[in-house]
Amino acid sequence: MNQEILIVGAGPIGLACAISARRRGLNPLLIEAGAIADAIVRYPVGMVFFTTPERLEIGGHPLVTSGAKATREEALKYYRGVARTEALRIQTYTRLLGATRNGRRIDCRIATRRGEERLVVDRLVLATGYFDHPNLLGVPGEDLPHVTHYGAEPHLTCGLQVVIVGGKNSAVEQALACYRAGAQVTLVHRGPALKPSVKYWLRPDFENRVKAGEIHARFDAEVVDIASDAVTISSPAGTERLPADRVYLLTGYRPDFELFEQIGIELDPVSGRPTLNGSTLETNIPGIHLAGSVTAGRMISEIFIENGRYDGEKIFGDRESISLAERAYIRETREVGE
Repeated sequence: MNQEILIVGAGPIGLACAISARRRGLNPLLIEAGAIADAIVRYPVGMVFFTTPERLEIGGHPLVTSGAKATREEALKYYRGVARTEALRIQTYTRLLGATRNGRRIDCRIATRRGEERLVVDRLVLATGYFDHPNLLGVPGEDLPHVTHYGAEPHLTCGLQVVIVGGKNSAVEQALACYRAGAQVTLVHRGPALKPSVKYWLRPDFENRVKAGEIHARFDAEVVDIASDAVTISSPAGTERLPADRVYLLTGYRPDFELFEQIGIELDPVSGRPTLNGSTLETNIPGIHLAGSVTAGRMISEIFIENGRYDGEKIFGDRESISLAERAYIRETREVGE
């Protein structure tokens, strides 16, 4: 088969899609805006995955770990090793700018380190994830240099006053890590309590630190302004100015809806869910498929590595492969949710 295939995103799902294509005689090109598995690169140093190693595996390659769960570093070593073993064609630090269906083929514009280039392909798979697009607060000062939408090495905050905004796992983990690195930490969340999805071992640790006065928390509070030395919040108690040398806005992420709309992919105006063939993940545009978390629109927490890793079989497989992938997806989704 002599199809030209472009897969956008070289994270676990994009790599799995490329393996599915390769095992059917195809030789896709993967492009990635950052490094291989770039989203995992941005995870906190030493982070341990919640899931067990076998559910992170792709292509039948075993993930060997030193403990019961994989660390960030072990996952990065694994995915780059899989890419090498499978001889996947990957072009990193390359971003898709747009794509247009032109007759039977798809005209793609990409940005590389050499400048803008053009690729014409027969099939396009978008496995772009969501980590490049944080949910912005839209407040003054959000773009200041001491403000970030990603977790970072907690050692950098030793002796500093830190404000962390968010109520999910990433915010709680960052708060605990910065506290233990010697920072004075205040967590701000717009809800009345932490999200129910916070990991069972993190919640009591955080709540005990708050009770002891070691970490401060402000619930039912929203950020209204960020200055070079403070964060101003509003709550039922009134307005408060929190000293801040560093600010983490860990309020979640979203797919690149603007790119999808530019390409012409139909999206539900409320949920952001794309119009897809449920079996093949083909969009309303022939030859253009989505894979991984972007298939769920704004409900990105529905798709994980565990269930999204089968999407390549839906896109490139035959009827039997699609059926097996659908059953595996259902099984993994149920088990991860338990």
